Amino acid sequence: MRIFGLDEARVMALAAGVALGASGAEPPDPAAAAHIFARAAWSGIAEPGDGLAGLLVTELGAVSSLQVLHDSWTPRRISALIRERRGAGVNERGAGPARGGDEEFETTLQQGLERWRPRLVLDDVVRSLLAAQRVSAKLLLPSDPLWPLALGDLAAHTPIALWWRGTPAALRAMPCSIALVGSRAATQYGEHVAMEASAGLCDRGFAIVSGAAYGIDGMAHRAALASDGMTVAFLAGGVDRFYPTGHDALLNRITELGAVISELPCGASPTKWRFLQRNRLIAAASAATVVLEAGWRSGSLNTAGHAAALGRPLGAVPGPVTSPASAGCHRLIREYDAECVTNASEMAELAGISPHPTGLNVPAADGDAGAGSGHGRTSDQVRVFDALSARAARSVADIARRSGLSLSSVRGALGGLGLEGVVHERESGWSRTT
Repeated sequence: MRIFGLDEARVMALAAGVALGASGAEPPDPAAAAHIFARAAWSGIAEPGDGLAGLLVTELGAVSSLQVLHDSWTPRRISALIRERRGAGVNERGAGPARGGDEEFETTLQQGLERWRPRLVLDDVVRSLLAAQRVSAKLLLPSDPLWPLALGDLAAHTPIALWWRGTPAALRAMPCSIALVGSRAATQYGEHVAMEASAGLCDRGFAIVSGAAYGIDGMAHRAALASDGMTVAFLAGGVDRFYPTGHDALLNRITELGAVISELPCGASPTKWRFLQRNRLIAAASAATVVLEAGWRSGSLNTAGHAAALGRPLGAVPGPVTSPASAGCHRLIREYDAECVTNASEMAELAGISPHPTGLNVPAADGDAGAGSGHGRTSDQVRVFDALSARAARSVADIARRSGLSLSSVRGALGGLGLEGVVHERESGWSRTT
């Protein structure tokens, strides 16, 4: 018996290695193993936040959606299968081909297939699963009891799966968590505010969520650990390769007492696009988001934008009016209706929940945590630029595989970047302009 062309016993062993401990279940049977393997595969095939991939997995299930991709089905055949599943009542969600017309959906689906097929390499999936086992990382599925239910507000952009290292208690604490984010280039004032806020919220029973970046994020995590509180770090790369490397010791400590989470498989590198998408998880998983210190173009404003779009409470800490490091916070308060909060008590009130119960679309920008979207570039241009190297030329096909875009999208993005003068074409391919 084979699963996706691989020996069934091997797939079951790989699935068991990342499933045990994630939900406390028995070792998976063949059907469960195929589901785990498929979700793990999709976490590397589709870039974070790919709504079309999320829709396909929701409509067909992880196993069937991977199988049709593996078997090179046409968009028309896939669309027909979705209609058939709906007719049989397999899926009751009202999204997909019936909304915009079959032809329009099939065109969109064809673009998705062009993005995904170059990245469907089963050997890569196997390597990522083995790498996860080496660091005791687990794969968390939406059906698991520990899955953060608040992520469902992301709809089709909900992660297909989450990779994590740490303690189950950290995942259970997520419903009563507050995201503390801010600038990498934090001032002494900003770090002091972060320390006091994080410690105060932990004392009140809240878990602290952040992105493990230098500056505000790192201080929020450290203060939570020092206060014997719970903290969770969302990463923009695999949980086996901590970023930034200067926070390796901090992140290792978080895995011991809290949790480190990513929607990308082990071995994946962080990119600007992935930082932007990681920010949506920080905002969605938390009961509220507070920006502690941020410049006018700070990447933490992107997290604030996701929080506002999701309807999550948003707070900002004011600073000296003469300090450029607080200009982003003042902007949030003035232009995006963020609540002015100055201490842990006000931040806890902002969340509007008790940790111990009895029974804006802010533009992304260059800068912090690698989260800037570039100099007015489109998302495709950001992803293509991330996939290029200044040292080695890369072919269009290789760039497409690395960026998760179709060949036509890559060519279009390269054209725009070429006009900007930041890339150039050599005889052997494209590279960044040094």
